[in-house]
Amino acid sequence: MRVVQILGALLIAAGLYVLIKAPTYSSEQSVFKVGDVEAKVQRQRDIPPWLGGAALAAGVVLVVVGVKKS
Repeated sequence: MRVVQILGALLIAAGLYVLIKAPTYSSEQSVFKVGDVEAKVQRQRDIPPWLGGAALAAGVVLVVVGVKKS
């Protein structure tokens, strides 16, 4: 069950990172295309904080389950 605890710890770390730092990722979208000419827009999008909270909660559950099974 050591693997479950390590996975839980990684999820906790990732969840805290998302909640504290609020990282972004870039998304590219094509606006229009005419022949060989294409216009694209690149946007910075935030990773939603609820995703960090869900990862944090799942990590805590995995660590607790790993400790109880040991």
